[in-house]
Amino acid sequence: MEILNYAFMQRALLAALLVGITAPAIGIYLVQRRQALMGDGIGHVAMTGVGLGFLLSWSPVWMATLVSVLGAVLMELIRWYGRTRGDIALAMLFYGGMAGGVMFINLAPGGSNANLTSYLFGSLSTVSESDVTAICLLAAFVALVTVGLRRQLFAVSQDEEFARVTGLPVRALNLLTAVTAAVTVTVAMRVVGLLLVSALMVVPVAAAQQLTRSFAATFAIAVALGVSVTIGGTVTSYYQDVPPGATIVLLTIGAFVVLSLLAAPLARRRARALAAAQPAADPAECEIPATRGAADEVGV
Repeated sequence: MEILNYAFMQRALLAALLVGITAPAIGIYLVQRRQALMGDGIGHVAMTGVGLGFLLSWSPVWMATLVSVLGAVLMELIRWYGRTRGDIALAMLFYGGMAGGVMFINLAPGGSNANLTSYLFGSLSTVSESDVTAICLLAAFVALVTVGLRRQLFAVSQDEEFARVTGLPVRALNLLTAVTAAVTVTVAMRVVGLLLVSALMVVPVAAAQQLTRSFAATFAIAVALGVSVTIGGTVTSYYQDVPPGATIVLLTIGAFVVLSLLAAPLARRRARALAAAQPAADPAECEIPATRGAADEVGV
C-alpha cells in the first residue's frame, strides 16, 4: 500500500492502533463510574503540560503526562473531600489548565498558538519517533492496568461500598483509574487531540453497550470498534486531507448510530425467542432465583 511507504504514516498508524486499544479500555471503567467526561477535564489540564514542555524545551508528551497525572490525582482528591464546592474547584482546575497551556506556549521562545493546534485536534505529520516511543511505553502501562486489574477495577466501578467490604483498596484503585485515564489522554493527544480524546474513551463503550450488557463482551467490542475507527480515520485523513481527530470522532459517532439502529431489532428477536422458549421451561412459580455474583453475571 502506498500509505505505508511513508515513515510518518507508519508512525501515525501505530499511534492510532495503540490509541484505539487504550482509550476504550480505560473508558469502560469511567462509563461504569459515571465519569464519562473525566477524560475531557484531564485533556484541559494536559494543555498546561504541553505549554510547559515548549517553555522548558522538554518533550511535550512527557510533560503533559506528568501534569495530567497530577491533575487526575487532584481531581480524585476533590471528589473525595470537595463535597459541596467540588464542582467549582473542578471548573477552576479545567479552565486554569486551558489558560495555562495558552500562556506558557506563548511565553516559549518562538512559541505561538499554532504550535498548540496539533495537540488540541491531532496531527498525522507531527508524530515523531520520540512520540511513538513515549506512546508505546504509556500504552503498555494502560493495557497492563486495564486488563491485569480488570476484576478489581470492575468491582470498584460497580459498587465502592461492596468493594470496600470485600477488602479491596478502593481509594488506591480509584487513584490508579484516574492516573490511567490521564496517561491515556496523553497517549491519544497526538492522534485525536486533547479536545476530542474523551469521545474516543466513551462513545465506543456506549456503542458496544447497545449490543451487549456483558462486561467482557462490551470490553472486547469497544476495543475492536476503537481500533477500527482510529485506523479508518487515520487512513481517511491521509487520502482526503481532513483533520484526523475530527474524522475519527465522527466515524465513532457514526458507528454508535448504526449499532443503535441494529440493537432494537436484535432486542426484539431475543425477546421473541425467550417468549417462545418460556412454555417449555419450568413455570414461573417453580423457577429457582439466580444467585450468581455480579462479576460472574457480567463475564469478568
